[in-house]
Amino acid sequence: MMQNPRTGASCFLTGAAGFVGGHVLRALLDAGYTVRALVRRPSESMDPRAEQVAGDLREPGRFARAVDGCRYVVHCAALYSFAPRERTDMHAVNVVGTAGLLEAAHLAGVERAVVTSSSATLGPITDGRLRDERDWAPDGSAHGYHHSKLDQERAAFASRVPTIALLPTAPVGPGDWKPTPTGRMILDFARGKMIAKPPQGGMNLVAVEDVARAHVAALERGTAGERYIIAGENLMLDDLWELLAQVTGKPMPAMRIPGALLDAIAYGDELRCRISGAEPAVPVEGVRMSRELMFVDGSKAKRELGVAASPVRGALERAVAWYRQNGYL
Repeated sequence: MMQNPRTGASCFLTGAAGFVGGHVLRALLDAGYTVRALVRRPSESMDPRAEQVAGDLREPGRFARAVDGCRYVVHCAALYSFAPRERTDMHAVNVVGTAGLLEAAHLAGVERAVVTSSSATLGPITDGRLRDERDWAPDGSAHGYHHSKLDQERAAFASRVPTIALLPTAPVGPGDWKPTPTGRMILDFARGKMIAKPPQGGMNLVAVEDVARAHVAALERGTAGERYIIAGENLMLDDLWELLAQVTGKPMPAMRIPGALLDAIAYGDELRCRISGAEPAVPVEGVRMSRELMFVDGSKAKRELGVAASPVRGALERAVAWYRQNGYL
């Protein structure tokens, strides 16, 4: 069996301490890559096979020399927050930081980069057609995390490094320690905090392990300048909550919260957070997306990268098991 010519090459990875990035780190190491991982502060819990480099995406000049000697860049790091006070920082990290990282990569002679974007950059279904890689969410007057990912993709493709963008949907699985909004939903359901059904929207969920494998596949088989949606299953929120009820053993809420009441709660929470600087418990951006159909077509990644989706139920079970084993439940 012939060895992939890229295996064993050095890769500069950002976001290795995060949920998705941690899984990508293991996937790269298991595939035989040598990994230099950018972290905000060194961690003893990180896989010892990786070399850690301290740095901050807001100051790429401080770690630029660390990219020297790396053949590839995999950029998973991002600031994900719904807090109004962090919107300026999100642009600085997700957009300006991406541009700075890829400029350093160009100067270091990096051959290609894989940038982790988000399926939110596709926008919701508006015409009955599943969103695919040709779609872009409208700019409008949007702000916040998902808009920063739109600008991040543009910055990445404008760089002088051949770049591939991966657009995962909502990753689920073990190790979501922060947690992400999807992980928070799983936790809240498992803790019995969900007392009413959400609006009748829908989303796509994907196993985080599939997302990690897709990053390796993109390095080895992806086409520079292309976007690839990394998807699992399209689920109505009611169907997702039925799955969560089965996995957690918690009952499915019987009533549905009225949309107008949910909007009022979200905007009230936004005002509270603008005053206090806190993270919203009911973010406006999340409420808006909860009544949309965020369904996608992931066939391009399956066809060109060989990425096949594993069952979402299994990923939910692994997530709940990890939360139980690590004292969250």
